[in-house]
Amino acid sequence: MHAVIGPNGAGKTTLVAQIAGEMQPNAGRILFDGADITDMSMPGRSLRGLARSFQITSLFKDFSVRVNVELAVQARIGHSFRFLRNVKGDRALRDPAMDVLAEVGLASRAEERAANLAHGEQRQLELAIALATRPRLLLLDEPMAGMSREDSVEIVALLRKLKERHTILLVEHDMDAVFALADRISVLVYGRCIATGTPAEIRANVQVRHAYLGEDAETGDA
Repeated sequence: MHAVIGPNGAGKTTLVAQIAGEMQPNAGRILFDGADITDMSMPGRSLRGLARSFQITSLFKDFSVRVNVELAVQARIGHSFRFLRNVKGDRALRDPAMDVLAEVGLASRAEERAANLAHGEQRQLELAIALATRPRLLLLDEPMAGMSREDSVEIVALLRKLKERHTILLVEHDMDAVFALADRISVLVYGRCIATGTPAEIRANVQVRHAYLGEDAETGDA
């Protein structure tokens, strides 16, 4: 897990949007596993294994939890949704969806309308949708935004499990979560990366402490 931190307006979400293909860079290239994907569409990047979550949850709230995930499975496998076939019982969609819901702790809520989920559960569902595409890289943009402390603890535990099997780029303002989860951290200030290193190296970096962590560069006082 590589975390990107920085003050508001530093360019964190812009960076994620460019990697995901939502925005085009003014200059430079975006390489993914050695391939230049700078001009590739968002669907093309998704098929290559990029999946993104957003600061604000993006769900089909009138659909069930399971159907939300099944739609992501369908997008991955290219299911035809033939008109004469009832897809509600299609195990090619249902089984992978239920596996992912179990992974994020929502299997018992599969038939609930997405709109009825608590905020923390909606964040879990968004993660399930991303995981259903079987990503090689998860782009998580503030997955703990607006969460209670209790919900944040649950999401941190979930992300700790997910990072054992997935490469994750995390943008997050919760510094406790960042330093608990990240293997490496990059710090953006006004669109420029001022430091990259392990959590211990970032904590000890005088420039980072002065620019972002709110400490005086001379004394180390908060």
